[in-house]
Amino acid sequence: MTIKQKLSFSILLGTATLAVTSAAASESLASLKAQYERPDSIPENPGNPLTPESIELGKALFFDPRLSSSGLMSCASCHNPSFNWEDGLALATGNEHKKLGRSTPTILNAAWNEVSFWDGRAETLEEQALGPIEASGEMNMPLDEMLEVLRSIPGYETKFERAYPEQGISLETVAKALANFQRTIVSGEAPFDRWIQGEEDAISKDAIAGFELFNGKAACVKCHSGWNFTDSSFHDIGVLTQDKGRGGFLGFDSMNHTFKTPNLRNIEGRAPYMHNGSERTLEDVVQLYNEGGRTHRDTLSPDIRPLHLNESEVRQIIAFLKTLTSDDQEMPLPLLPSLYATNP
Repeated sequence: MTIKQKLSFSILLGTATLAVTSAAASESLASLKAQYERPDSIPENPGNPLTPESIELGKALFFDPRLSSSGLMSCASCHNPSFNWEDGLALATGNEHKKLGRSTPTILNAAWNEVSFWDGRAETLEEQALGPIEASGEMNMPLDEMLEVLRSIPGYETKFERAYPEQGISLETVAKALANFQRTIVSGEAPFDRWIQGEEDAISKDAIAGFELFNGKAACVKCHSGWNFTDSSFHDIGVLTQDKGRGGFLGFDSMNHTFKTPNLRNIEGRAPYMHNGSERTLEDVVQLYNEGGRTHRDTLSPDIRPLHLNESEVRQIIAFLKTLTSDDQEMPLPLLPSLYATNP
C-alpha cells in the first residue's frame, strides 16, 4: 500500500470512527431522554376516585380561611399558586404570624408523592391533608370544631353530598376532597418536555450540556430522577441545620438531618431553597453540591462530595434547570359558600 493509499485509508477510518462515536452518543442521549417522559395520567387513590365534584369541593376547602381558628388562614395562605404553590419565604408563617421551623414545600405534582412533609411523616395525601389544619403552629383549628364550622355553612352540605353521596361532612370526606384537589395541581409542559418529545431547538445548547452534566459528572440524577426529578427518598446533603428531619420523626440517629428530595419542576420560581430556606438562589444550590455540602456530619450522604464543576458547567446546569419552568394556567379562586345563604 502506498503512502497516499495509507493516508486515504486512515482518513476513512477516522471518519467512520467519528460516525460510530456520534451515533453512540445520540443513542445514549436518547436513552437518557426516555427516562424523563411525562406520564399520561394522574395517579389516583383507589378508595378516593378523582371526580369533578370531589375536586370542586377540595378546592373550596383549600381556599377557605374558615378552616382556621383565626378565620384568616387557609391552606392557600402557605401553598399560594402565585408562588408555585409555596409562599416565597425562607420559613413558613403560621398561626398568629409566628415563624415556623421549616419552609413550605410545594404541592406541585403532589399526586406523585410517595410520602408527604419534609420528614415524610404522612404516607398519603389524605393523611397529610388534615395535619396543617389542626397543628397549633399552623391553622390551629381543632378538627371537631372544623366540622362544626363546615356543618354550619349551608352550601357545604350540598357540596359534600354531591362529592361523596351519603357520607356526609366528616374528617374522612374533608381529607379526601382536599387530597383530590391537590392531585390536580400538576406542572404544565415545559421547554424541557418539548425537547424530550423531539423539538430539538426547544432548549439551548448550554441547557443540553447542563442536562448531560446533571446525569453525568454532577450526578444530580442519583436523587433527582424521573419526570418529576425526585427519588422520593431522604438524604443529608450538608445543609446548615440543627433540624433532625426524618431522623427526628423516626427516632433513628442514622437518619438525622435527612429530608425528602423535592421535585425540581418550576424550580426557578421556588426560591429560597431547602427545608429551611438557607440557599437563596439556584447558583447557591449548585455551589452547595459543588462544595460537597456546607458542613460534614456522620449522616452526610456518601453521594455528597466535591464535584469540581467550573463556572461554565455551573452555568450550564442552571440553564438546564430553568428549562423545567412551565407556563401554567392561572388558578381562578373558587366562590365559597356563604354562612348566611340558604342551602341550595
